[in-house]
Amino acid sequence: MRGPPTVLAASSALAVNILDASSLLSAFGAIGIAAVLFAETGLLVGFLLPGDSLLFTAGLLCVSGAHGGPHLVLWQVLLSAVVGALAGAQVGYLIGRRGGRALLARSERKALKEGVARAEELLTQYGHAKAIVLARFIPVVRTVLNPMAGVLEVPQRTFALWQVVGGLVWSVGVVLAGYALGSSVPDIDRYLLPIIGLVVVVSVIPIALEMFRARRAARQGGGV
Repeated sequence: MRGPPTVLAASSALAVNILDASSLLSAFGAIGIAAVLFAETGLLVGFLLPGDSLLFTAGLLCVSGAHGGPHLVLWQVLLSAVVGALAGAQVGYLIGRRGGRALLARSERKALKEGVARAEELLTQYGHAKAIVLARFIPVVRTVLNPMAGVLEVPQRTFALWQVVGGLVWSVGVVLAGYALGSSVPDIDRYLLPIIGLVVVVSVIPIALEMFRARRAARQGGGV
């Protein structure tokens, strides 16, 4: 015997896999995009959330009749993505200004600590503007750079300007890339899981490259 609709809906929500883009979009639709991007770019607990794959998958699901999953509306997806990405980054910056270094220091997550080190390096090596934009495309780093910018007292106007530029390019660009692929490839639904897997792999490449670079630098430094 089936339970009341409210009970079934609650059970479905509890069964959502927050690390799976398709599961999140099926359960929450476009509003879920704003929530996930806000958490990933503004809250330190969101560094494992699937930002890249979520945006790309959402773009694919905006193509009418090209898939068997939930149909999303492109303008709603773009609006949710932009709001989540920009608001999250600004909140992350404010957290950093108000004691973010202490929060970062208390974390025992190795990936988060490595992200902090890389975020500081980006800000030092490339300057504020370029680092803020580049960080959007590097998982984990895009989570910690915003509070680090606040900790390092990057000027508020500078941060606001370049986080908006980077946030727009990243969020809109990845969604439209998914939409373009879904529009140009017939029966995209048959290839959805492999495509999402590829997006996840591609999003991890920058982290792998940075880890390799850091280890090589450490070995060279130890040999001097």
